[in-house]
Amino acid sequence: MRALACNGNNMSYTIEDHKHRFAAWAASRAASTKTCRFNVLQGKEIIESVGLNRVLSDPSHLPTPTEIDAKHREWREAAISVANTKDLIGFSHGVAAKLINIYLKSAFVCAGYENHTHVSGLHPPIDSLLLEELYKSNVGDLKKAWGVAKKAKWSKFSSEQYEEVIANIRKALNGRSMWEIESCWRGHQ
Repeated sequence: MRALACNGNNMSYTIEDHKHRFAAWAASRAASTKTCRFNVLQGKEIIESVGLNRVLSDPSHLPTPTEIDAKHREWREAAISVANTKDLIGFSHGVAAKLINIYLKSAFVCAGYENHTHVSGLHPPIDSLLLEELYKSNVGDLKKAWGVAKKAKWSKFSSEQYEEVIANIRKALNGRSMWEIESCWRGHQ
């Protein structure tokens, strides 16, 4: 591979570098909110501090579907800890989860690994558009639960609130891949 010279620096550039940059950009843009603003560089640094970039080369490096919830909690807690060192106000479990989930969605679900066992258990990104549609459509006959989640606001979720939404998504999907809940997401319109 020939090195590229950008800004006077010779560098090798791999597909893992490319995926990481794109996924970190997408995740940082999606997770930054009115109540918790951060830039792409800060989001990328949080992602790297958590170690998510180290799993990019192979979906087998992801936790199994039975391990994902505990690992996701660890990732969120680590992300919040790093965000606190950056004085980011409002970096909740909901914001941390969105950063993590968009990053992993970009790197794996949308990269052709959607049928891999480990990818099927990845948490989907949660936002107000998804929660509104889950509520409006009474997905999984869980309208009351979706209403509670909507009122709590995804960007302010505690760990317990976030994990309850994930548990309800699993219940509604009844064994299907977690990313499939996004058929209810209306952000593409």
